[in-house]
Amino acid sequence: MAYQVTERDDGYIGVMDAVGYFAESADWSPAERWGCKQAVGLVLDIGCGAGRHAIPLQQAGCEVVGLDTSGGAIEVARDRGVRAIQGSISDIPATVGVFSTILLGGNNLGLLDDPDRAKGILNRLAEIVTPQARLIGSGIDPYATDNPTHRAYHAWNRSRGRPAGLIRMRVRDGALATDWFDYSCHALDELAEIVSGTRWILRSVHQDGGSYCVRLDLR
Repeated sequence: MAYQVTERDDGYIGVMDAVGYFAESADWSPAERWGCKQAVGLVLDIGCGAGRHAIPLQQAGCEVVGLDTSGGAIEVARDRGVRAIQGSISDIPATVGVFSTILLGGNNLGLLDDPDRAKGILNRLAEIVTPQARLIGSGIDPYATDNPTHRAYHAWNRSRGRPAGLIRMRVRDGALATDWFDYSCHALDELAEIVSGTRWILRSVHQDGGSYCVRLDLR
């Protein structure tokens, strides 16, 4: 058994069973299943991990390129039959290709970072897609919680001049830890504001409690 342990900069520790990174589509949320059905053509799966979304998409007839910052994740994805390369949402290799679909599954809309940077990232993604491209992304509404610790974190962020849903975190394994990084959770109205003024339009949404999946189309 293996677990993902995340540490937030207020000291909050979260633990998740790592088996979720290998979950088959039958075990995904309805929003994620809806989102992946929107994918067409050549797909760039950003934050592909072990290939949880890439493999079913390939089985459905899509050609997929996986992208991840983790060399270990890339190795596992390749072993499972995914064409995967190392890189990040803000550092996509120039030779990677031109895509019909950008996928930010597994709540990877959080990789867009804070609202100011997110607009620039979305516009850069628009430069590596076809004219009829779509972007599929899933995310979490940070305010859909009654947990007082999370609500206090939102207030602490605001007091520091940061967006309430912008999480400063790192991932741990025993004494090992990644560098600190920002991961952003947006309510749907916040996401709509980010998309406004970019080269994308918000076409449709599938909500599932506090989580959701969206389809953006290129303008």
